[in-house]
Amino acid sequence: MGHGRLLTSQAVPLRRRRKPITKVDAVRVFQIRNPYTIGGILVGMRRGQRRCLIVGGVAGGMSAAARLRRLDEQAEIIVFEAGPYVSFASCGLPYYVGGEITSRDELLVQTPESLRESLNLDVRVNSRVTSIDAANRTVHVVGPEGEQDFEYDHLVLSPGAVPMRPPIDGLDHPAVHTLRTVDDAIAVRELVIKDATRAVGAVVLGAGFIGLEAAEALAAQMPVTVVELAPHALPPLESELANLVHDEMRRLGMKVLVGVAAKSIADSNGQAVVTLSDGQTVTASLVLLSTGVTPATKPFADSGVQCEPRGAILADEFGHTNLDGVWAVGDAVTSIDGVTGAVRPVPLAGPANRAGRIVADNIVATDEGRQCHPLARPLGTAIVRVGELTVAMTGANRASLRAAGIEFTTIHTHPMNHAGYYPGATQMHLMVHIDSQGRLLGAQGVGQAGVDKRIDVLATAIRGGITAPELIDLDLCYSPPYGSAKDPITMIGFLADNLMTGQLVLWQPEEYETLRTTSLILDVRSQSEFASGHLPEAVNIPHTQLRARLDEVKARAQGRPIAVTCQSGVRSYIAHRVLIAGGFDSRSLSGGMLTMKAFLGDAADGTIVKGQ
Repeated sequence: MGHGRLLTSQAVPLRRRRKPITKVDAVRVFQIRNPYTIGGILVGMRRGQRRCLIVGGVAGGMSAAARLRRLDEQAEIIVFEAGPYVSFASCGLPYYVGGEITSRDELLVQTPESLRESLNLDVRVNSRVTSIDAANRTVHVVGPEGEQDFEYDHLVLSPGAVPMRPPIDGLDHPAVHTLRTVDDAIAVRELVIKDATRAVGAVVLGAGFIGLEAAEALAAQMPVTVVELAPHALPPLESELANLVHDEMRRLGMKVLVGVAAKSIADSNGQAVVTLSDGQTVTASLVLLSTGVTPATKPFADSGVQCEPRGAILADEFGHTNLDGVWAVGDAVTSIDGVTGAVRPVPLAGPANRAGRIVADNIVATDEGRQCHPLARPLGTAIVRVGELTVAMTGANRASLRAAGIEFTTIHTHPMNHAGYYPGATQMHLMVHIDSQGRLLGAQGVGQAGVDKRIDVLATAIRGGITAPELIDLDLCYSPPYGSAKDPITMIGFLADNLMTGQLVLWQPEEYETLRTTSLILDVRSQSEFASGHLPEAVNIPHTQLRARLDEVKARAQGRPIAVTCQSGVRSYIAHRVLIAGGFDSRSLSGGMLTMKAFLGDAADGTIVKGQ
């Protein structure tokens, strides 16, 4: 019936029950204790079935609700959603802004009506849960029908997160928008199609995943300036790959400002004037705030749900909070990192959907006295399109590995997405972190095609405990339009195996400033390649001539180690083996000059020299 449950004076509090209760018919009750009323009318409820309340829809909450229904046809399941939409494609919002998704109806995955028809769910939109009474197992809800209390057997919290509002003066300017809900997307889209907006342009504050997707959508329609406080866009991305993204953003016409923040927003004839921390000002008709999110958990923290300092709910490995019968999933909940073990929220749709399903399984298992299933530890696998580039990542990056005290080696490769002789081959840029035992710790990639496939394979390998050398043995599909006989994944395995067996020793681009004075930098590319751009200290001896010129190398090195480089790392490996056989102390630059140039980014023009 959808209203608050009535308890007779003889009723046993449901919080004491641990097994499913047989269904009985609904009754109308007139003598009650702690009555639940609507408009002063007492409403009888069916007694006996499991009652599960879900706070928050979209990914985690709706996955839990749908799974609970499939597991228990008799359960009473009520979903409370604070906003007007209970199930929408939040990841599709930037593409609606950009016009690729043309109708807002395409963003609505399910409605309360469709969920009632298909899954018999009682979905209540515009209904906000403001508190939990854990002792009496009730929640207080403020919604269209007023204020009500609802009893629960199990409560699943999936409140999500809200846009973070940094301390910027003038953040209430009418030009400032966020992109978190369907209504946000509609408002931004309406602003985009106005002529004045096209003339003046937009400022995107924050270059995370949503910020970049929004910036790409906007750049096709107006001038865009992207402002990011971190040293580069997509802060989780490694810097040598992020610099490739910067190049693509500029190709799309964006102005990229990194290492700066917005200090204030002022009005000028209806436009927003954004003043940055370095003194620059940018005028825009649209300021899109994309500086991160914060968990929407305050009512629950105030009710006794344990949260970490940033506000995310602390749940155990099964999704259970510190309160009996209260579970939590989604963006507002901490997870244990699958590589580093760090406890942090992972605001991604995939982990939220999977967690919702498993928590539903665990609710039923708890009631039936069965063992719960632990939630998988997420790897943070993510992907984003930026113009013609695909950017993807999984597992840990350098910063998180260092913070966890995990030692690692980085492998860079620059393979073609498919056989080079087949028309349309484009280059990918892949990097993988491994530990001393060959364990895969993280991987990232940038390229026009084929990146998603390789990162998904590496994410699967990390999850399955496949080591980097064991990638050699993966039986991957091959045909010239799709890959190479030695797939890029296979090549990573070869490199890792060479490292593990001591056939290869690498040096990294961040070591350059030290090695330029302590080692002989030997460039083994052709003379024409060398002339097109090389490190200023480098000596050029093509790898095809190296065996005949080892005496020259010895004279130039004067007892110093040799730091070898080529274009992508292949020829320098060959040269490294020649030098090792000749008795030299040699190392090969991971990924060659392609990696070095990407690592240097804007500084490459001032570092790399041209000519012989």
